[in-house]
Amino acid sequence: MSPVLPPPQQFLVAAPLGTRVVVRYQIEGGLTDALGELVGRTGGLCTVRTRRADVVIPLALVVAAKAIPPAPPRRAARQPRP
Repeated sequence: MSPVLPPPQQFLVAAPLGTRVVVRYQIEGGLTDALGELVGRTGGLCTVRTRRADVVIPLALVVAAKAIPPAPPRRAARQPRP
């Protein structure tokens, strides 16, 4: 019988890779969030690809997680006024 996981961990284990997610997890001194694409799950860890880097998060430290809609398209750079 597999262990019963709390809902946020259940979501991360079941979500298809490539899902855009936000994950809130514990760090020393508080909590932080990782927002990006779920790209991996192995041995009690999940990996979220953010804009800056891949963030490897121990599932035991996750306190909340959910799927979010795709990022809006980036706006074009502003053109200087003539």
